[in-house]
Order: sequence, then C-alpha cells, then structure tokens
Amino acid sequence: MEASAEVLRVTATDAALELIERLQVKHGPLMFHQSGGCCDGSSPMCYPHGEFIVGDYDRLLGHIGGMPFYISGPQFEYWQHTQLIIDVVPGRGGMFSVEGPEGLRFLTRSRLFTDEEWAVLDDAEPQRP
Repeated sequence: MEASAEVLRVTATDAALELIERLQVKHGPLMFHQSGGCCDGSSPMCYPHGEFIVGDYDRLLGHIGGMPFYISGPQFEYWQHTQLIIDVVPGRGGMFSVEGPEGLRFLTRSRLFTDEEWAVLDDAEPQRP
C-alpha cells in the first residue's frame, strides 16, 4: 500500500448507499451512530441529522453516502482495528432508525485492517499522552 493512500474506517456497500440516497430524499440530511447498545450492536442507527445528540466520547469515523458516521468511544476502543462496512439486509432494525419502514435495516460488517493499513492509520492518529 502506498504511503499516501487513504484508509477509511467506515465504508458502505452499493446497497447501503442506494438506501441512504432514498432516505435522504425523504428525510433530508442524515447521520449514523454505532453504539453497541443492548438491542443489536451490529445495527447502526440512522437519524435525521441533528436528531441524535453526539456525546463527548463519540467519535466521527468518517462519512458514508456523504453522511457523518459516529461511533461511541467504548465501541471504538473495541473495534479500532477493524474497518466497518455498512450493508443492508431485509428486516426491521432499531425502532428509532429511519430505515425501518422500508423493510430493510442497516447492518455493520467488519474486517481487520491489514498491517499496512494499520500503519497508515497509526501514523495519522493523534498520539495519546
């Protein structure tokens, strides 16, 4: 991997990007949050932008379909060595997530970063004291 290559912490499948586009037409700008909560920690929640208050320990992982994607601090610590891949599957997700009425739900898949990708991310991250 060349040193200038960008390593994304979160990406989305084509199906997820299509659903994001449809939802944006209906609801306007959106945002995502991955909390790892009690109900289904593999399902990111999708909200109209601003309807979920991001906490002090939440972290912006990146953007999918142009929409910001946040993760809770504890979940980031657990998943920091993986790339999150947002996909769509049939079924109902969290009841507050806007895709519910579509008969689809977002689902987080993941893969471990390669050593080369991790080195790029490690170099880009602010160093902790």
